[in-house]
This record gives sequence, structure tokens and C-alpha cells, in this order.
Amino acid sequence: MARKKIRIAELHRLTCISASTLSRLYNEKTSMISFDTIEKIYLTLDCTVGEFLEVMPD
Repeated sequence: MARKKIRIAELHRLTCISASTLSRLYNEKTSMISFDTIEKIYLTLDCTVGEFLEVMPD
């Protein structure tokens, strides 16, 4: 979201994903995410899943 310079409120408006969910994702405070949510975000931001997700070792 930061790379695309879009605010959480704007992404919420475009995707209908709750602002609290988007905030948790942005702040890396979530442990799981649905495929529907991933799809809505990467389609809206016009990016690939690989650009959106990053695997972090434990």
C-alpha cells in the first residue's frame, strides 16, 4: 500500500475490505489472510501476488 501511495481508507473504499483488516495487514499484525482478500488487494493495486506477499522466516 505504501509503495502504491494509497491510503487505507481509499483501499477500503475500492475493495470493501474492512479498514481494520487493511490496517492489520499494513502493520504486519495478522497471521492469516484469505485468498479473496489477497485477490482484491493485488487486483486493485495492479500488482502481482509476489509483489504483495513476502515470506519471512521465523
